[in-house]
Amino acid sequence: EVQLVESGGGSVQPGGSLTLSCTSSRFDLSKTAMSWLRQAPGKGLEWVSAIAYDGVNKYYEKFVKGRFTMSRDSSKNTMYLQMNNLQPEDTAVYYCAEGYYSIIQDYFNWGRGTQVTVSS
Repeated sequence: EVQLVESGGGSVQPGGSLTLSCTSSRFDLSKTAMSWLRQAPGKGLEWVSAIAYDGVNKYYEKFVKGRFTMSRDSSKNTMYLQMNNLQPEDTAVYYCAEGYYSIIQDYFNWGRGTQVTVSS
């Protein structure tokens, strides 16, 4: 199974920013579509954003569009999620995942996650 490792989570106040990173030691992240998922306390896993295999097309869940930006650096084999204007409802464990699927249950490979907490 492919190993994905997330980092960059933390605690911020509402309106703050964080940048999450995802890297893999086992495969080239630039050769496949990738997604960010999250799971808020007491809720199910939900899709946040995705980047197509070509690195050009990016997709965002409506509640993060305009605040979150997904990117990747092929030279570092790292994917990023820049999160601005964070709100308490963004509090969740964030996971990077292989692929881009319309059904959350189709995701089969993701990392251990990084915690993001937004509170005053």
